Amino acid sequence: MVGKYRRAGALVSAGAVVFGALAFTAGTQAQAQEPVVDEVAKSNGLSEQQLRDTLAHDKTARLDRTGRLYFREPALTTAQKAHEVSPRWATTAAVAAEGPAFELHSKPGATKVIYLDFDGHNLTGTAWNVDKGIDPVNVSAYDTDGNAAVFSTAEQDVVHEVWARVAEDYSAFDVDVTTQQPAQDAINRTGAADQQYGTRVLIDPDTWYQSSCGCGGIAYIGIYDNPDQHDYYQPALVFTKGVGTGAKNLAEAASHEAGHNVGLGHDGTASVGYYEGHGAWAPIMGVGYYRGISQWSNGQYAGANNPEDDFALINSHGLALRTDEAGDTTAAAAALTLGTPATGFIAAETDTDVYRLNITTAGNYTATASGAALGGNLDIKLDLLNSAGTVVTTADPASGQTDAGTPIGLAATVTSNLQPGTYYLRIDNVGYGDPLNTGYSTYGSRGGYSLAINPS
Repeated sequence: MVGKYRRAGALVSAGAVVFGALAFTAGTQAQAQEPVVDEVAKSNGLSEQQLRDTLAHDKTARLDRTGRLYFREPALTTAQKAHEVSPRWATTAAVAAEGPAFELHSKPGATKVIYLDFDGHNLTGTAWNVDKGIDPVNVSAYDTDGNAAVFSTAEQDVVHEVWARVAEDYSAFDVDVTTQQPAQDAINRTGAADQQYGTRVLIDPDTWYQSSCGCGGIAYIGIYDNPDQHDYYQPALVFTKGVGTGAKNLAEAASHEAGHNVGLGHDGTASVGYYEGHGAWAPIMGVGYYRGISQWSNGQYAGANNPEDDFALINSHGLALRTDEAGDTTAAAAALTLGTPATGFIAAETDTDVYRLNITTAGNYTATASGAALGGNLDIKLDLLNSAGTVVTTADPASGQTDAGTPIGLAATVTSNLQPGTYYLRIDNVGYGDPLNTGYSTYGSRGGYSLAINPS
């Protein structure tokens, strides 16, 4: 099996037979033992044409010795790793990520997990071990101050922020993004009947793999729900020597590598393998390091080479959308108490969440709907409706960014003088600008929110 599959251009020998971007060893006996291209494609959850196109046009794509597809992401330059919003270490706590750094959960109790592993891992019996011929590998813990035995406050702040950003990227799904190590059987999938499984995204500061590939991360595609040798094709790895040690870069890389695990390919164009985005927006499966808003994509930007439906593909690999916690209409509205915030999620593109409140004292009132404090994906339009369901006032500010780590205009606030009675607040997901080249549509505008109304 060794050396069975090659990248295009690296032919095995004279007389090799090339099918698209796949090269198979020539010879009647060898050919009889080799799977045909469509079988390799099926084993990776792709069509034959998708596999051919990926290997022909994506320089980061590789086939391993068993015919499984994985990606080696390019490393960032020194200047890119030191970008102003991705410092070597954090200086302030991440306000959206409360609690001990290694006990964070985005959806506790979910049967699917994405484990962000910062504290080191004994890597053994995996495809990565086989690839390098090193087994076991003791991967070190994340460290920025030279003391790997203790996580400083600054290092824990990075863990908090990475978790908050990745949790928001996957907040539309029924999955627990966590920094608390699950039991191995909560990650491994032993068969089709096993419905509790996930993936580990390992933050790796070492050189055992990265020094030879010069890459920023590696991950297999479509193995999240794979019941055959599930652990063998894990974890996904993010190399700090490739992307830096700052929270923004680590989070973008972690969401991207986990995205490969749940079946996603790269978002690029005919001329670039990774689309860097436009305005304040970029696709998660492109390059999100430099944009304040990174979202899942279905290729609506100009020149997109990958029209795949990210949400549908992620769902097909085991992650269902969250159930709706508030009705879409005034008749199905959830109750909201004055002065008490409510939280929820916009998980489906067509979802709207409506809340009912009773005003007993006339006066000015202000309602605010805010998305995630870090890495928000949801752009909110907020409507205040009267008892008849007529819009009293609405807010949908223009979005943008102050820097690549800080989006603006995603929250919405309305203020109105109200008489006693029943009112409704409606949260809707919106896009901004033209998704071709200046903004984004409602497709990836999904995520968590908080909503509150108070006298003003």
